[in-house]
Amino acid sequence: MRTVLILASLVALTALAAGAYWWRSAPHALPTRLVCLSGPTSSGAHAGMVWIPAGTFEMGDDVYPEEGPRHRETAAGFWMDRTEVTNAEFEAFVDATHYVTTAERPGKEGAAVFVMPSGDDGLGDVSKWWRYVPGANWRHPGGPHTSIEGRDHFPVVALTYEDIQAYAKWKGRELPTEAEWEWAARGGASRMPDHEQPKDANTWQGVFPIIDTGEDGFAGVAPVGCFKANAYGLYDMIGNVWEWTADEYRDHTPKARVIKGGSYLCAPNYCMRYRAGARQPEEDDLATSHVGFRTILRASDRAAAP
Repeated sequence: MRTVLILASLVALTALAAGAYWWRSAPHALPTRLVCLSGPTSSGAHAGMVWIPAGTFEMGDDVYPEEGPRHRETAAGFWMDRTEVTNAEFEAFVDATHYVTTAERPGKEGAAVFVMPSGDDGLGDVSKWWRYVPGANWRHPGGPHTSIEGRDHFPVVALTYEDIQAYAKWKGRELPTEAEWEWAARGGASRMPDHEQPKDANTWQGVFPIIDTGEDGFAGVAPVGCFKANAYGLYDMIGNVWEWTADEYRDHTPKARVIKGGSYLCAPNYCMRYRAGARQPEEDDLATSHVGFRTILRASDRAAAP
């Protein structure tokens, strides 16, 4: 019985530690902004979306091996969500369909949550700052002691590939391919020398994973649309939370998809993936606290392009 109580206490402490970081949006403070961007000004199939014109660009990068080689790609025009899908938008889907996400299902309850480690011991070991937290899910992204109450405008996280596909199908939309996502993130630039840490994005300032100064206004996830949009009018394509794409990450076991854009956990000393050409695998059935998504409507589905 004593062993059971100790284990239960450790789980609770892990959840509390995870929640403590999740709730921070400025150093040692609770959020100062819960909304940064107003809602769609129009209704209909393209509400909250922007048009991405067709174009040819140089895809890839050379910071990490998996990003190369650089090569030419062409993308057809499509509509894309101007922001990451929010908690409010996902909640509307759940209310309409009674969908139960993977992290909420019996036998699978929980998600991977970032926990800021104390001290600098073992900083080369990702298990020092990632924990599987029972009770973590899209409603409780930092663990059972956290909530999305009042955070309608934050990106929804802690979802698996199955979950986001279900949402996209309900909306009559799809996930972007890696090439479509990268073209949209580049804002029309055929090639981007974007190796520097961006100023107009929610990333990690300081020494990851132990010091986040929050100089950009957030030391954690931010509401959507708090930073300048790119040339296409898309917000948070870089930073804040990673974003799922439809493309399978080849030669990866277990099965994984390509995620793009980096997150609030990317810093110059670790995970310099706050770039359009960066990529990383995310296991299909893994729900995590720093990965979100947005959807698209392909050109053939549009009523009329601008």
